[in-house]
Amino acid sequence: MIRFGVKTSQARDYGDYDALRRVWLEAEKLGFHSGWLFDHLFELPGAGPSLEPCLECWTSISALAAETKRIRLGVTVLCATYRNPALLAKMASTLDVISNGRLEFGIGAGWAGVEHEAYGFPFDKPAIRIGRLRESVKIIRSMWTKEKTSFHGKYYDIEGAVNNPKPVQKPHPPIWIGGGGEGLTLKVIAELADGCNFIGLSPVEYSHKLDVLGEHCVKLGRKVDDIQKSWQGRILIARDEAELSEMKHKMGEIDEEHNIVGTPDHCVEKIREYTNLGVSCFMLVFPGVTRDAGPMQLFSEMVMPEF
Repeated sequence: MIRFGVKTSQARDYGDYDALRRVWLEAEKLGFHSGWLFDHLFELPGAGPSLEPCLECWTSISALAAETKRIRLGVTVLCATYRNPALLAKMASTLDVISNGRLEFGIGAGWAGVEHEAYGFPFDKPAIRIGRLRESVKIIRSMWTKEKTSFHGKYYDIEGAVNNPKPVQKPHPPIWIGGGGEGLTLKVIAELADGCNFIGLSPVEYSHKLDVLGEHCVKLGRKVDDIQKSWQGRILIARDEAELSEMKHKMGEIDEEHNIVGTPDHCVEKIREYTNLGVSCFMLVFPGVTRDAGPMQLFSEMVMPEF
């Protein structure tokens, strides 16, 4: 089954909670499978701290869980270095209970050095951050499924940690691991993930990542088909070429190779390039949706029924 989600940030236009809430409720009404936030503490971390409003993701998604009824709730992706994994397991279980089993658990190693520095989080070299990610996922899964968890690793030590209530979803909420590093991150995905989260890849690039992921799976004795695949990126959709041209003019340059751009028929064709690779979940960014939900409505009417 192909599922379509809406990815929003919590910064700029979305820094107004009422606007964020309005988009998520509209997405739910239109039949989207899921809504996704990001785990950043200010906008554009690569450019340094921004003074634009930016809502924290866990607080925001907990509020949205109470506001919504059906849409599934995710973050792409939680930064493993921002929260102790045992505490994160507890937070995630609570959210799954509050939402009656709607959590999609996305996590990654973290990449924004400027954000770590600003907030006082250690920013280690990639091998250490990915090592922390690996241990975090092991701890979280254990706390979701076992009566008590003890873990003594290279980076984390917990002893007899209890996590009740357990998540509603059994055996546990799906674990999406984000990142495309071929030597380290994809190996962790092959070992521990229920789903992989790739951002802004062209079909050719996506195919290559799957080849590498498949090699890791073979070495670990796992089938790559057992891992769900997602694509995250921007979508620019218009009813006809004239409207599309006007949208492009307003937005400025958009990379059509790495995003989904076109009329509904063109969008269907581009999405099929990904579904033919095995992608089953799309996390779509609709630019300007807080001001105009028309493109999101058009997508739900003209594209989603094709899948």
